[in-house]
Amino acid sequence: QVQLVESGGGLVQAGGSLKLSCAASGMPFSSSHMGWFRQPPGKEREFVAAITWTGYSSDYADSVKGRFTISRDNNRNTLYLQMNSLKPEDTAVYHCATVSLRGTSWYPGSDYWGQGTQVTVSS
Repeated sequence: QVQLVESGGGLVQAGGSLKLSCAASGMPFSSSHMGWFRQPPGKEREFVAAITWTGYSSDYADSVKGRFTISRDNNRNTLYLQMNSLKPEDTAVYHCATVSLRGTSWYPGSDYWGQGTQVTVSS
């Protein structure tokens, strides 16, 4: 079955960095567009970043552009999110998922979600 296992979250001070990982199994990872979403406390889930299956193209939410970098290793079936210059408003549970592009927006490509990893940024 499809498994997405996120890791790398934690508590960090504002201005700090974290690198998230997502290990995928049971799915055609190397031919799937992948992305990161986050759900801040008390809010709805929102798009963070996406990367095409080749890794040649990526896209970001305006709120993280210039601070976050999405990448992937198709040999390891692993997706990454490097987060720099973290802000308290980045506090959320971060999830990885397959994604699909509709128009100019990225959406979850399936109903498969991992448990997520908590990122907490203190001011």
